[in-house]
Amino acid sequence: MPFSLLPREEEFFDLFIQVARRSKEAAEHLVGLFGEPERAPYHAEQIKRLEHECDQITHEVVNRLDRTFITPIDREDIYRLASDLDEVIDVIDGVARRAQIYRVGPAPEGVKQLTGVIHRAVETLALGVEDLRKRDGVMAHCIEAKRLEEEADSLYHASLGQLFDVEKNAIELIKWKEIYDNLERCVDQAEDVANALESITIKHG
Repeated sequence: MPFSLLPREEEFFDLFIQVARRSKEAAEHLVGLFGEPERAPYHAEQIKRLEHECDQITHEVVNRLDRTFITPIDREDIYRLASDLDEVIDVIDGVARRAQIYRVGPAPEGVKQLTGVIHRAVETLALGVEDLRKRDGVMAHCIEAKRLEEEADSLYHASLGQLFDVEKNAIELIKWKEIYDNLERCVDQAEDVANALESITIKHG
């Protein structure tokens, strides 16, 4: 192998993959949080653990960016993708914390459906991140993530309307509306990741 003074560029991709895989795992626990209420504390604890690990990895990305002279993709794209990936799991953690603080009961069906779509979207993005190094297949994952965002958006509006129709307890209404709003935020953040991946692929494809 020839000797090179250049930094090992591929390590940025490895770090992105680590965050994306943890986000996928956190999305799985988000499904469990509302699908298995008896195990909700366990799922919330796992989400917090994963969120903390992602924070550490994201800090490492930023630190490496400061130390690296030659980067595999534009520096601003590295920072944007790292920030967008980290924000996804931050929002997931925010939903889990609210569910615990509010001591919510059994979740409405719409919440369960929405977390399922979020899980599929984050899983799709993880595949896109894994393909980013070779640039092949990334766009297909971005397209699917955006389709899932549209599916989630429709589900969000329909479920919110149903919540206002059936929930007569004002406090419960406020709790679940905020959870719905933050689940929708999570999907929006996932779309931001898709947009970042798409931009990188177009620029460096």
